[in-house]
Amino acid sequence: MRGSQAKTGWLQREPSPTAAARVFCIPHAGCGTGVFRNWPEEQGFVEFLPVELPGRLSRFGETMPATFEELAHDMITGLGRHLDVPFAFFGHCWSALVAYEVTAQLQRAGGPAATRLFVSSQLAPQDGPVGRMLGMDEAELAAELETMIRDQGSRPHPELVAIYLKVLRADVEMSRRYVVPDPLRLTCPITAIGWTEDSEVRPGQMAGWPVCGDTAFEVFTGRHNRFVDAPPELLKALYAGVVDRNCPDFT
Repeated sequence: MRGSQAKTGWLQREPSPTAAARVFCIPHAGCGTGVFRNWPEEQGFVEFLPVELPGRLSRFGETMPATFEELAHDMITGLGRHLDVPFAFFGHCWSALVAYEVTAQLQRAGGPAATRLFVSSQLAPQDGPVGRMLGMDEAELAAELETMIRDQGSRPHPELVAIYLKVLRADVEMSRRYVVPDPLRLTCPITAIGWTEDSEVRPGQMAGWPVCGDTAFEVFTGRHNRFVDAPPELLKALYAGVVDRNCPDFT
């Protein structure tokens, strides 16, 4: 049902049966699918589908798994029937590791293979866990949340910040537990995306991704969270990386 607000558990809406390809977009730490509110539902032949994680927004009453491995397993179960066309996962910062783990588990299980993995502003799994949030106390994490909420064009409300502080803390601890000294090398290619004004993860820090698979590097203009604005160059890269070669070029 195109344009419908119907929920399907892990997704905000029922995927289009006519989509030629799908990109599943995973929100970063402490956030829900609202970070993709500026993204189009589709572009040409590609459908962009924000993934709703447990413990936030429409799934607020659900418990978030304790590890990336458990989260990836549950996500595969929830999304499985929608992996019937060429697909890719896009993850930014924290969720880039979720996207990698989902792609890796599908490969290990011999399930549907992703066409490509897109990772933005994150070090390769064998180079972590890292990140300044790992050393933050609750007050510092609350300040981070307020900044993220403002970046999304909203005003931080104390009660909302208090609620999502628990979500962010759980996400940070999940990242702390993700230790992958010998990551599975993916059979699908990887696109590692950096941002010129990113003070969180500099593009050069992403150099470890070729250990995880054949990797192409892209650097786009902007700050750490510019992806929320759906920059055209990012959408074009996602389109080019997931469509069948017989589809027309992105315009």
